[in-house]
Amino acid sequence: MKITVYSTQSCPFCTMLTNWMDEKNMSYEEYKVDQNPEKAREMIQRSGQMGVPFTYIEAGDYHNGVLGFDPSAIEHSLVASGAQNEAK
Repeated sequence: MKITVYSTQSCPFCTMLTNWMDEKNMSYEEYKVDQNPEKAREMIQRSGQMGVPFTYIEAGDYHNGVLGFDPSAIEHSLVASGAQNEAK
């Protein structure tokens, strides 16, 4: 399973999201899209919009994105992906 978080430097909800994920001992890659145009394009392609934070969960054939700081939606996606044991 791979979790990617797209964020910006000035986004308080991005900080809330990564703090929550750290507290849950979740492994993720974070990209600051305000500093990385390539990852910004990737985020827009995956999400269809420019809002952050955007969390993208991949597990095998399962791919799902969650816009905003929405822990319950992220946990639901982890369960749906079959990777619920990864979120502690």
